[in-house]
Amino acid sequence: MTYQPKSDFLREIIARGFLADCTDLQGLDETLLKGPVTCYIGYDATAKSLHVGHLLNIMLLRWWQKTGNRPITLMGGGTTKVGDPSFRADERPLLTPDQIDANIAGMQRVFDRYLGYDASVTGAVMLNNAEWLDGLNYLDFLRDIGRHFSVNRMLSFESVKSRLDREQSLSFLEFNYMILQAYDFLELYRREGCVLQMGGSDQWGNIVNGIDLTRRVLDAQIFGLTTPLLTTSDGRKMGKSQGGAIWLDGDMLSPYEFWQFWRNTTDADVGRFLKLYTELPVAECDRLGALQGAEINEGKIILANAVTTLLHGAEAAQAAEATAREVFEKGGMGDDLPTLTLTAAEIGEGISIAQLITRSGLAASGKEAKRLIAEGGARMNDEGLTDAGLMLTTADLAQPIKLSAGKKRHALVVLQD
Repeated sequence: MTYQPKSDFLREIIARGFLADCTDLQGLDETLLKGPVTCYIGYDATAKSLHVGHLLNIMLLRWWQKTGNRPITLMGGGTTKVGDPSFRADERPLLTPDQIDANIAGMQRVFDRYLGYDASVTGAVMLNNAEWLDGLNYLDFLRDIGRHFSVNRMLSFESVKSRLDREQSLSFLEFNYMILQAYDFLELYRREGCVLQMGGSDQWGNIVNGIDLTRRVLDAQIFGLTTPLLTTSDGRKMGKSQGGAIWLDGDMLSPYEFWQFWRNTTDADVGRFLKLYTELPVAECDRLGALQGAEINEGKIILANAVTTLLHGAEAAQAAEATAREVFEKGGMGDDLPTLTLTAAEIGEGISIAQLITRSGLAASGKEAKRLIAEGGARMNDEGLTDAGLMLTTADLAQPIKLSAGKKRHALVVLQD
């Protein structure tokens, strides 16, 4: 990079590895030096919670606010009704307005942990694009906005091309998504003086569309900035695990499981993840990431504690670490493990150990649970399991039992009183 930014925000995020591309780095830097600037990131309300895949850009917004700027979290109450086709093989299922509203409420609880929403100059704002999209007149919109879009150019975007190259259907509904997202940027500039949209690299085409539209309609100078699409050092998509998405809602994934996800970070990713997902000084992140052998575990625990503290609070992080130490170092139970609670009626005359392993989330299916047992990877109360047909009764579950899959994944099974 030849240009060396002077603004606190750009210097911080570049040092930490957040920057993939920017439409005009110098122009954005000069704008930031003049005072508080407003930016936004859009989030479609497709699930009840955000997940770890969203956390990189949430941290980006947090740095934006910490360096004296104003963030907007734009909830896609309108665009969720269409569905972003970017790099998807099929059309998203359509949600009802009530489902969308419930999802937005769940996502807001997560944002509240990272951003300060208030009426100050740098206070975060949450907006919903349904405010302006729901009331659009179709013919007026086509005439005033649609004329600025070239279908030839839209077809050239990688997110669309990849779908068409595989001969997978792209509905007209989905094709409209990029026009609606571009219109969001125009509206946010008009309403809030927002001059920057940020997002993942897969949103580059949508961001550039919004910049072009706003320049054409209002002759305004606005910017786009993207973050890299992260994979772990072993090539997996960041935020995916054997059990599915790593949710940021404590009701969907316990603080212990969240802590454990970060504790299990691959050695080669520790320094990079510390810089992206914590607020530790960059030099300290580099020092911890350079540790070798058993010492790297210090960095992993610091990473897990720092990330969990931001989301769930220091108390939850400390409890998760204490539970982990008890489970792994002392072979004890711990009182904060993911827990499967069963009633006597569910157990009936008996329930198989393979069922328990599956229902506790340690295996995706009964077949996988049986294979885990056959390969010697399953344990009950730290004793190896060999019989996939083992049946447990209510008497066996009078005391909680600990199930383990491999060395790092555990769950409790308890009988409801």
